[in-house]
Amino acid sequence: MIPGAFANRLLDGESPLRVYRDLRGLTQTALALLSGVNRVQIAEIEAGRKSGSAATQQKLTDALAVAVDDLIR
Repeated sequence: MIPGAFANRLLDGESPLRVYRDLRGLTQTALALLSGVNRVQIAEIEAGRKSGSAATQQKLTDALAVAVDDLIR
């Protein structure tokens, strides 16, 4: 379960990656260090310009401790 404010952000269509990153209190740089994914790639995924490969998605979900389904819109 996530707090209502974060759930509302997801329901409003905000990037799930950004919402869960914020929920965990991480910057893009911190998530990049934890996941091994380039910060620019994280920014591109959050902006909706790229989706990332399955391997990238797995690295991000592992770092955020969420299911892959949680990051898919």
